[in-house]
Amino acid sequence: MDSFGRQHNYLRISLTEKCNLRCQYCMPEEGVQLTPKSELLTTQEIITLARLFVKEGVDKIRLTGGEPLIRPDVVDIVGELYKLEGLKTIAVTTNGINLTRLLPRLKEAGLNAINISLDTLVPAKFEFIVRRKGFHKVMEGIHKATELGYRPVKVNCVVMRGFNEDEVLDFVDFTKDLPLDVRFIEYMPFDGNKWNFKKMVSYKEMLDTIKQRWPELEKLPCETSSTAKSYKVPHFQGQISFITSMSEHFCGSCNRLRITADGNLKVCLFGNSEVSLRDHLRLGASEEELIQIIGAAVGRKKKQHAGMFNISRMKNRPMVLIGG
Repeated sequence: MDSFGRQHNYLRISLTEKCNLRCQYCMPEEGVQLTPKSELLTTQEIITLARLFVKEGVDKIRLTGGEPLIRPDVVDIVGELYKLEGLKTIAVTTNGINLTRLLPRLKEAGLNAINISLDTLVPAKFEFIVRRKGFHKVMEGIHKATELGYRPVKVNCVVMRGFNEDEVLDFVDFTKDLPLDVRFIEYMPFDGNKWNFKKMVSYKEMLDTIKQRWPELEKLPCETSSTAKSYKVPHFQGQISFITSMSEHFCGSCNRLRITADGNLKVCLFGNSEVSLRDHLRLGASEEELIQIIGAAVGRKKKQHAGMFNISRMKNRPMVLIGG
């Protein structure tokens, strides 16, 4: 609980800083300086911290990266998390490249929610945005997830003017025959992603475009701490959502905490203050001491982020080094 009464029950753990894609809004073109392996959290450290957070009330853990599915022991990590009593949801956010190969084992280990990043339905544009091949592998991964019974399969789409805002209607159409939740994410400023306000397409603009095509679009009820505003075209199998971090922040109901791959606790995605849990763990801090350190960091969490114009001027890690 922080000083604004927000109960934090959702932890995002980055498993690696490495990624097999180079998405323009996430990673600077020249790549990033990777943290030496010895400074990254070990599998045991990840499980130790997860156990501690679950004991303190976290009931949902999402594994992020970089690209979490390139970590060789990701299936084992999911299996260990599954043993934690009180943890209801184990989720992963992936670019989908390795998903078809790994998903049967991940499901067996206890993975019960999936978000797949996909910013375009045009193969050539995919290569331009992610600076790599792999579109068909991602599509295969999405279909595999629906086949294996994941409901909904969430598809994360970062909308950028001049890149893919002309595909919003195609993405809505994608939900017609598949149990997807396509989540349109407002483009956000991070270190090295050349953010500028003109590239951001607000959710209201997207919504207007969609309503012109589907005037019967229905708004769906949402949970208090949800970051998404959800809608559905009647008779479509899936639904769409908007993540409005920039135009209408949802800081007041934020229930999230993040641990970076090098073991730092970030209480706000857009804040630049971090506390090293790794260092305290390696110095032999007791469980009580760690809980105090975490509690103090959460207690310092601000009421809301600095706003889109200020965030764009702040020094923060590139998204790939934060972990989604």
